[in-house]
Parts: sequence; structure tokens; C-alpha cells
Amino acid sequence: MAAPSPSRSLSFAMERTGQWVFSPEIPSDVIVVVGEASFSLHKFILVAKSNYIRKMIIESEESELTRIDLSNIPGGKEAFEKAAKFCYGVNFEITVQSVAALHCAAVFLQMTDEYCDGNLAGRTEDFLSQVGLSSLQSSVVVLNSCRQLLPFPDHLNVVDRCVGAISTKACSEANFPSRSPPNWWTEELAVLDVEFFGKVLAAMKQRGAKYLTVAGALITYTERTLRELVRDHTGGGKEIQSPDSGDSDSESRIEQRVILQSIVPLFPTEKAAFPINFLCCLLRCAIHLRASSACKRELEKRITEILEHVTVDDLLVLSFTYDGERLLDLDSVRRIVSGFVEKEKSTSVFNAGNVFKENSAAMQRVAKTVSSYLGEIASYGELTISKFNGIAVLIPKGARKLDDDLYRAVDIYLKAHPNLDEIEKEKVCSVMDPLKLSYEARVHASKNKRLPLQIVLHALYYDQLQVRSGAAEDREALAAAVTAERNRLQTDVSLVRENEELRTELMKMKMFISDLQKNGQGATSCGKEASVSIKKPTFFSSMSKKLSKLNPFKHGSKDTSNIIDDVTVDLTKPRRRRFSIS
Repeated sequence: MAAPSPSRSLSFAMERTGQWVFSPEIPSDVIVVVGEASFSLHKFILVAKSNYIRKMIIESEESELTRIDLSNIPGGKEAFEKAAKFCYGVNFEITVQSVAALHCAAVFLQMTDEYCDGNLAGRTEDFLSQVGLSSLQSSVVVLNSCRQLLPFPDHLNVVDRCVGAISTKACSEANFPSRSPPNWWTEELAVLDVEFFGKVLAAMKQRGAKYLTVAGALITYTERTLRELVRDHTGGGKEIQSPDSGDSDSESRIEQRVILQSIVPLFPTEKAAFPINFLCCLLRCAIHLRASSACKRELEKRITEILEHVTVDDLLVLSFTYDGERLLDLDSVRRIVSGFVEKEKSTSVFNAGNVFKENSAAMQRVAKTVSSYLGEIASYGELTISKFNGIAVLIPKGARKLDDDLYRAVDIYLKAHPNLDEIEKEKVCSVMDPLKLSYEARVHASKNKRLPLQIVLHALYYDQLQVRSGAAEDREALAAAVTAERNRLQTDVSLVRENEELRTELMKMKMFISDLQKNGQGATSCGKEASVSIKKPTFFSSMSKKLSKLNPFKHGSKDTSNIIDDVTVDLTKPRRRRFSIS
């Protein structure tokens, strides 16, 4: 709560008290000075309640002490005014906004029960225990009111008691919400001073609060205290002045810088505690406010840990000023991407010594995002070739299946920088591989007059290689088909020849049998002729040998030695066989 105006010296209640004090019967005998305010009071009334004032009067070197300076009293003139009312028996209300200051003032003035029963310190202690620390909201108000009283509340354990009450109730609400929305308690904590807020979070962690609970409180607190800088995590706002302007170190900017540098160390250690767009927005705030290097490096490290989830818009938030007119910072993006690549390499090394895979899923996503990001910033004139190439070459070449997105970025850069000579153009194009462009991209590149001649020739040469490779493959396929057909024909001709030889031998054999039947010789003659035939194996042995060699159905052939004489064979219609040409 805001303190009363310093111009007021006496409240209406003190004026009533003063009217009684300044009465002729009881004139005032001491003036108490608190800062610019002065109070005409009576020693015997103050001494009855305050042991501190009694000691000052007794230990004073003056015989009659008429002036007491209490400018160092906690709570200032407002707290002393209420303490004086208590001494004079004037009723007033103790509130959660004033109880901390009044308690500190009462203890400072030694208005305790040891000196006088029912004294002010005991009354404020009872109110603090029964009302001030009874709920989350009242505890937050009491703790926040201690900001102007330090270090007295620390000495009196008021701060620690408030922190303990707030952390306990916040953890309870996080686990078992009592009202809607469930995160209402984060809004209550957002009004705290950043130092007190840090103490509350530390106490919540000691009580076992989950890291997502702590992260939710931090996000709400940041959005409340740095509202104009973080907004919806996308930035924007032309009313936000550049850090190069004259009043970049104004009082508000210094306060914002202190808040940011105090918030970052409170982050939980888990890498997935915050969404990446929130971290990118905070890093842009740190760059804009010129925060310490330690603060920026910590944010960069956290972004690196989850860079595979980054989008082009997230990287653009880091790169542009709040008005979006010019580039703000590219070194952070370069360090973040480089850190991610090194992390991927380290992870591969520690995982059973596996070889680093340039085409992992995470690396491919980051490579595509970085290529698209380069296409978005390539049109800005202040982007130098070294900065453009410095970001592009961070991604291993094997991480990109195609360089189409990178070619688009290169083309935009060349279009936005038309005064580059041939060597400078070649430097820009060196970040991409013309042989990894798609067919459509190669066609576009072959007609692109902005590209250097060497890149165009590479694209055309690759297409020619593809055409030649395709033609060679066609010729090989044709030759293989011709060879197979030739072999098949040769096999068919060989089978036909064998069939003809077999048919000829069969006809000879049947003619010989027919001659034997016509002669009609007797049994003796037939026996002799048969014996003669058997003794002359020339014809039959040669025929059987030929049949065994020429018969394509060797394993399934029939024995022709048992052919019956009276079997007639139709020579005009030979039996159909496979591979037969008849």
C-alpha cells in the first residue's frame, strides 16, 4: 500500500490529541521530531509505554530534555503517529498494510509486554499471527509492506514468517486448487518485490514444489513485471525505444535490467521447464536491456538444450528490434546453433561411442529451420556475407537432404545485394551444394541470372550426368534383354535339332522291324537271325546310345527295347512333346 503523503505532519486524530495536550491545564513538555514532522507531546505519557524514550530521558545530559529525534524509527512518522495514539489511548485500526511497520516501530520503541502489560508490540504480534499470516493474500501484503522497513523486519523474523506462510499456501494451491483458475496464486505472487519473490520460490523448492509449478510462477511474474517487453512472447511495439537511444539507461530501464538479472538465476534446472518462445523472448529482453553476459549466456544455454523445438518466428524474435525495422543481434543465434551442433556430437560420443549422425531427426529439423530463417533475414541490407555464411555453415552438410531452402535464402540475398561482384557471389553460394538441389530448383538455378556462372554450370552438368546415366541404364537394360532372347533362341534351336535326330532314329528302327515281318522267316531262321542280330550290336547299341544322349526326357523316358512287333506306329502324327516343333 502507498504511504501517506509526507506533507502531512499530523493526522486528524493527532490534532484532536493535540487540542487536549495543548490545553492550559497540561502543557506539552517535549517535541518529538520524525523526519520533517514534529509532535508536541508529554514525557510522562510516552514514558509510561515506551522504555526506549524513558532511557533517552534518563541518559540525557540535559537537565530538561525538550527535543527527541526519532527520524530513524521504522515506518517513519506514520508508524510513530499510531504509536503515540496508543500511548494516549486513542483508538485506531491495525490493518495488514500497516501491521509490519507498526510492529517494527513498537519493538524499536521497546513497547513490549515486559515493560507494560498489554503493550503495542503484543497487540501487533497477535494481529500478525491471527490475521496477517492467515491467508495467501494477506501474507503477500504483509511481506510486500516490509520492503520499506528493511532491515528491521529481518531482525524481527517477520520476513521469514511471511515467506514460510506464503510458500506453504502456494504449494497447497498448486497441488490442490481451491478456486478457479488453478494458477490464481501466481498472480498474487507477481506483486512481490523480486528479492522477496526469490525467497518464496526458494522456500517452495525446499517444500518439494514441482519444477513446472515454479516455472509457472516465474512466467507469470516475468509477464507482470516486464509487461511491455515480453507481452505475448512475440515482441512488437514501436513505442519501445532502442538501446542505442539516449535514455537507454533511464531509471525504468535500470529497474527492468535488475529484475531480469534477478529472475534468470531462479530458473529450475530442468531443461524442459519453459517453452522455447518464452526463453527467446527473455533473451531478446536481455539484449535490449544490455543485461550482463552471464544472464545472456544462461538464456542461450537453455535455448540450445531444446533448439529442436524452435520455429522460424522464435529465431526472428531474437534477431530484430522491437519495431522490426532492423537487425538487433545475430551473434546469439550463431552461438545457440553452434552449441546445439556440439551438444549433438557430445551426445553421440557418450552414447556407447556411436558415430555422430548428421542426419538425425533433431538435426534435420534444426537445419530446415535455420535455412528458412536465413531466407527471412537475407533481404536486410546490413546483413554481411560473413554473418550470412557464418550461420549457414554451422549446420553439417549431411543434415540437409535437399538444399532448396538454402538456395532460396541465397537467391534472396543476391537479389537484396545487387552490387556484389562475381567473387562475392561465389562466396555467398559456397554455403550450398548445387548437386543437392531438387529438379525444380536446378531448373530455376539454370535460368537464374543472379547466380555466378560456376553455380549455373554445376547445375547444368549435374542434369547432363543424370541424362547420361539414364541413357546408359537404358542401353544396359536393352543389351541384357537382347542377350536373354538370344540365349533362349539358341536353346530352342538345340532342342529342335535333338528332336529331329531322335525322330530319324525312331523311323530307322521301325523300318527295320517292318522288313523283318515281311520276310516271314521260320522260328529257326528268326532265332538265328535274332542271335545274329544280338551278336551284332552295332546298330542297336549305337541307337540306344544316341537315344540316351539326345532324349530331353532322360529321367522319364520309356525303354524302346521291349517294343512289341505288332504295334503299329502312326508316323504322320507323332506324340506331342514339350519343345517339339511338330
